Amino acid sequence: MEMVLALAIGVLTGSGVWLLLRPRTFQVIMGLALLSYAVNLFIFSMGRLGLAIGKEPVLQPGLPQDLAHYADPMPQALALTAIVIGFAMTALFLVVLLASRGLAGTDHVDGTHAEDAGDWHDSYQDSYHDALPRSTPAGQGQGTPQPSPSGLASPGGRQP
Repeated sequence: MEMVLALAIGVLTGSGVWLLLRPRTFQVIMGLALLSYAVNLFIFSMGRLGLAIGKEPVLQPGLPQDLAHYADPMPQALALTAIVIGFAMTALFLVVLLASRGLAGTDHVDGTHAEDAGDWHDSYQDSYHDALPRSTPAGQGQGTPQPSPSGLASPGGRQP
């Protein structure tokens, strides 16, 4: 059982570090979450390994009240508190990610990619807005032939 627990902690830690080194902010946030899960599992396992395996986590009537018969409750309380704090921090990081992505137009960690993506985004928006048809006065739909003073329709619906 200790080998499975150690393997799970190692896989979570390795995956978290790998994601932490990625260039995108969302992957970094997920890496931090995996690292916090690994630390929580490590802290929780510290209260259950060794002499505490198979022991009661709470006091029972009839058993002597010494530490040899009971599991340590402190790691369980620390792990529960860390889970709640980790969830709140992940939610906060995701809100900051969305705000940063809205301002910068990208979710890259370093600023050089954000500037390049911003230039591309601006040039794309400029070309998109240049390709849009210009607005017409109310009542004159785009592309519908409008009668000219001579009674003939001009191409594209514009007056000559």
